[in-house]
Amino acid sequence: MPTDLPMDCEEARALAFAFDPQRLPAGFHENPYPIYAALRAWDPVHRCADGSYFLTRHADLDQVYRDRVRFSSDKRAVFEPVFGAASPLYAHHTTSLVFNDPPYHTRVRRPIVEALSPAVVRGLEATITGLVDSLLARLRDLRRFDLIEDFAVHIPVEVIGNLLGVPRQDRSPLRGWSLSILGALEATTTPAQRQQGNEAVSEFTRYLRELIGERRRHPGPDTDLLTRLLRETELSEDELLQNCVFLLNAGHETTTNIIGNGLHLLLGTPAAAQRLRQDPTLAGPAVEECLRLESPNQLGNRLVREAVTIGGVALESGAYLTLCIGAANRDPEEFAQPDLFDITRKPNRHLAFAAGAHACIGMGVARLEAQIALLRTLQKLPGLRLRGTAQRGARARFRGFVSLPAEIA
Repeated sequence: MPTDLPMDCEEARALAFAFDPQRLPAGFHENPYPIYAALRAWDPVHRCADGSYFLTRHADLDQVYRDRVRFSSDKRAVFEPVFGAASPLYAHHTTSLVFNDPPYHTRVRRPIVEALSPAVVRGLEATITGLVDSLLARLRDLRRFDLIEDFAVHIPVEVIGNLLGVPRQDRSPLRGWSLSILGALEATTTPAQRQQGNEAVSEFTRYLRELIGERRRHPGPDTDLLTRLLRETELSEDELLQNCVFLLNAGHETTTNIIGNGLHLLLGTPAAAQRLRQDPTLAGPAVEECLRLESPNQLGNRLVREAVTIGGVALESGAYLTLCIGAANRDPEEFAQPDLFDITRKPNRHLAFAAGAHACIGMGVARLEAQIALLRTLQKLPGLRLRGTAQRGARARFRGFVSLPAEIA
């Protein structure tokens, strides 16, 4: 399923050297891959107009992700001029483990990893299957629907809501909060977007403070993530609050996009969809290929701590890097026929969940949700087909659909 558009060498070269992530060209959000291919070929360690670097090769990203000595995840210096040091967004993103280094990152990450152990993830399978089947039953009744609004968005909100023990009647604002907080991470944002993000952090942490107080008074079962974190960690209340916000954001946005992108790929490639129906053991590899080809998180960042050479380019201490996961996951040096959708691809060393110490903390849950959602949808709705015009979200960092209309034939 090729997506890179052909262009001559001079056109590709000019496109690569002119690229500015803060001034994206028309059509970029719909299909960024021709630009990423040009960058990989002509300027893989691209110096941007603002002095930062934009990296697109798999080997370079893998090296950066796994090196905790020369590269930092701490973004305080970047976030302060954007959000303001006194803002809720700054407080959240600088306390979230994803934008921190050891020892803080290690101290916060360890108890969450333990609380989301493989045994805990396996224990979620029956609940997720029941949830997916109930949503699919509603789709059968509707006949025409939107696979994002009527299906994909409901799965991670329910799963994370269950893990944190958020009462069902309190879950309706969760998605809006998550979209507003993560939307503020785009390379360019408006004052209105930043205000929305600040309000979302304030409202969400205010709600969580009440929920934590209730959980202290009335602990839940061992399956309750919040109860376990309260019992087994030494996190301050603010650290606990902000990392619970992070768990919702990471779980919601990534998983919604995996499911939406995966359904779009499979329904657009009938042979792959039919093969998965006939061989359910391909659910795992199919999800990995969806993650590779249409990575839900397209961009990451690192700060250079000490002078280092990447891809033959000398990077000075203090340089700011954007790691283009979407480009690295289509690198022909790593993947044969990288623009082909192949649900049997092996090996598949994609970087959709990053790598090394900062590999996505909830990737086990996200993979399980996606495997169940994609497989059950194809099995239970064999007449499912796309209709009308799909609408991509106009964001560079997070790739997914706002709307994916479909029907049952």
